[in-house]
Amino acid sequence: MLGVLGGMGPQATADFLRKLVERTAADTDQRHMPVVVWSVPQIPDRSRAILEGGESPLPAMLRGLQQLRAMGANAAAIPCNTAHHWYDALAARTDMPILHIVDAVADELRLRMPEAGRVGLMATRGTIAAGIYERRLPGSCRLLAPDGADLDDLMEAVGWAKGGHLERARTVFARIADGLRARGAQAIVMGCTEIPLAPPPGDDLIDSTDALAVRCSKWFAQSHWGVAA
Repeated sequence: MLGVLGGMGPQATADFLRKLVERTAADTDQRHMPVVVWSVPQIPDRSRAILEGGESPLPAMLRGLQQLRAMGANAAAIPCNTAHHWYDALAARTDMPILHIVDAVADELRLRMPEAGRVGLMATRGTIAAGIYERRLPGSCRLLAPDGADLDDLMEAVGWAKGGHLERARTVFARIADGLRARGAQAIVMGCTEIPLAPPPGDDLIDSTDALAVRCSKWFAQSHWGVAA
């Protein structure tokens, strides 16, 4: 059974659950993946903890993992990129594997860009500052991230998406994506799970939420049905 450590934020969790169903090959209800969800939006802000020394979300996330384990989960997924700053600490305190969202994106990048190259990263200031993607992507990938006013605008647009103002957010996301393309990005990672709620146009986008759903579906097929991932 898959456990979903959610609530960061609630709409992103719901989007992940929808994609999880869509990405699971099943022709009957009974062949779908069993899932339990712990969605508690009161987990402290991840970027604030990284950038400003705010309250750590780690204790709340650990409680969530414990609840998921008690409900029968034997693997976990976290549909929040910035939360993966605490991945090692979480993994060290649970006996179930946690499927890493950046590893899932790396799988998709290998399919899209076998030779690697310039990759645009649209992500929160916390994700960028913590180097979450740099630590897990192949070294041949050259990451291009927004900075300065563009990063300020991106953070504001993420807040709009969290608040349900999707079209307003989409306009900003589209401008940021165009700026990364102008800098030479050959693919653009939507490295914040709010961005796919209002995705900019373009067939060069990689949805981290969807990539994680694919990785979870492969884990389920391999662990439950014995199908090679």
